[in-house]
Amino acid sequence: MIRYLLNKMGYALLTLFGVITVIFVLFTILPGDPARMMLDQNENSEQLAIVKKKYGFDKPISTQYLYYLNDLSPISFHSSNPEDYTFLTEGKYNAFHLVKLGNTTTVLKTPYLRESFQKSGKKVTDVIGNTLPNTFILALFAIVIAIVIGVLLGIISALYKDTWLDRIIALISTLGMSIPSFFSAILFAWLFGFVWHHFTRLNMTGSLYEVDDFGEGSYIQWKNIILPAIVLGIRPLGVVIQLMRNSLLETFGQDYIRTAKAKGLNSYQIIKNHALKNSLNPVVTAISGWFASMLAGAVFVEYIFGWNGLGKEIVEALNNLDLPVIMGSVIVIATTFVVINILVDLVYAYLDPKIRLS
Repeated sequence: MIRYLLNKMGYALLTLFGVITVIFVLFTILPGDPARMMLDQNENSEQLAIVKKKYGFDKPISTQYLYYLNDLSPISFHSSNPEDYTFLTEGKYNAFHLVKLGNTTTVLKTPYLRESFQKSGKKVTDVIGNTLPNTFILALFAIVIAIVIGVLLGIISALYKDTWLDRIIALISTLGMSIPSFFSAILFAWLFGFVWHHFTRLNMTGSLYEVDDFGEGSYIQWKNIILPAIVLGIRPLGVVIQLMRNSLLETFGQDYIRTAKAKGLNSYQIIKNHALKNSLNPVVTAISGWFASMLAGAVFVEYIFGWNGLGKEIVEALNNLDLPVIMGSVIVIATTFVVINILVDLVYAYLDPKIRLS
């Protein structure tokens, strides 16, 4: 099991290394000067020189790449010269000193995603830390909606196979998988947040936290999560319906199900005590991947509904060419994908020893 875990972690590190390299190359070759983006209209030659030296923009691309890897690595190397980019500036790195050899200090630190271009002095980790929890809550609500409704409709579709009810559920599933999320978001916001607002009492836009009109701080507005969570859960809902239906129909053909029917058990008892548990394996597999993809897929949904999550932050960073926020967000999403996949693989390896042997 330990060897299996080490192999998975090795592949995960290679994957993240590839993601980081591609991100760095893509955003480095973009036209424009990052230093000018940071200074906007207030630039002059002296300020440009200071900013380029502070962030290492005056170095060759290869050196900038090594600096970026050093910033992201938990174990990094730093110069004792205050003029160098890698100098351990107070407040820049959250580091624990390990060993010092000559002018180089080796430290253990949290990954440093650098500072936002547009939000001067604010670390990218703080920007992501303020928005990622909202996206996580939205994705969690969406996946719960997809599981509950999807499993229920999948069971109904399997019980009434080849009937008009089965065809209607199949149509719903197909539409859910085929309609783009941004179109669904616009449609739901217009219908339920504007046209039928008097009946639903739902808003077209809104985030998890809203500011009190009397200046008494912020409060949680749970109704604002309903529309974006439903829209975000539509596509996995369609997948869960089909997976649950097909898996349940396959389970119904097993010998132990026929034995249960012969004993006189009704459909409810058979599904509850025998079929459902054994039919959920493909659903669990799909859900694990969908939950991670929701963090990336929430970009358009959050922006349309005004949900202050990581997706909305990415759109704003793209509009403002805030490269560190974009790069940091992509790395965080990629890391989430990798971690979830490792956890799922470990669960499978624990449940099925044949996976470990292979």
